[in-house]
Amino acid sequence: MTVTELYRALDAAIPRSLSCDWDNDGLMCCPLPEREVRRVLIALDITEEVVDDAIEGGFDVILSHHPIIFKGLRAVEPSNAVARKTIKLIRNGIAAMSFHTRLDALAGGVNDVLAARLGLHNTVPFGDDPIPIGRVGELESPMSPEAFAEQVKLALHVPAVSLADAHRPVHRVAVLGGSGSDDLSAAMAAGADTYVSGNLKYNQMVDAPDEGINLIEAGHFYTEQPICYHLADMVKAFDGEIETRVTWSCRIRTI
Repeated sequence: MTVTELYRALDAAIPRSLSCDWDNDGLMCCPLPEREVRRVLIALDITEEVVDDAIEGGFDVILSHHPIIFKGLRAVEPSNAVARKTIKLIRNGIAAMSFHTRLDALAGGVNDVLAARLGLHNTVPFGDDPIPIGRVGELESPMSPEAFAEQVKLALHVPAVSLADAHRPVHRVAVLGGSGSDDLSAAMAAGADTYVSGNLKYNQMVDAPDEGINLIEAGHFYTEQPICYHLADMVKAFDGEIETRVTWSCRIRTI
């Protein structure tokens, strides 16, 4: 399978029609379209460490959730971090492909994987976008907010979470990986007693108990990292001969 063939397979499985209008993703860098793909490195973010890892490890492709090029580059020269990483990729013949909001919205994508990790059942989409990104579902049995927060920590391997406790039993839970502050009202409209996201606003956390909803902020990275393992499975399904490796590329630590 070549780089072009792998991208076409992923693009068909994760269609651009699901993307938000403001998004930029897809085949971000492709110096050798006909290069045979033997090794794929999968990361949430294409950091400089990830690029160097791909070079040293002899990877042909980096597959990520967050795009390496999000806003247009005005110049391609090494003082700019994004350009510097792109230059490295081109020099070493490594392709980079990213699937961002379309992977959030995809059935079986970021938020379905997150919901499953947290033990939710009967999940359905929610959100104000034309294609809803979030998911809302139910726990098998209600539990206290503190107990559920501990479950979130264990399920996502998070060092710590922030809990705004409305003292409501947790049963119907809305989830949105990454930045979910804009969808809080939609989560409430979907009947959620609890909302889990990566990033929420301070005033939302303060006001949540008065609004009658529990909020859990679990970190942008940790709520989206599980999708990397799903991407690895997708690549292996396309071509079982391709070697995949998921890298833990988080630069933000809780200390």
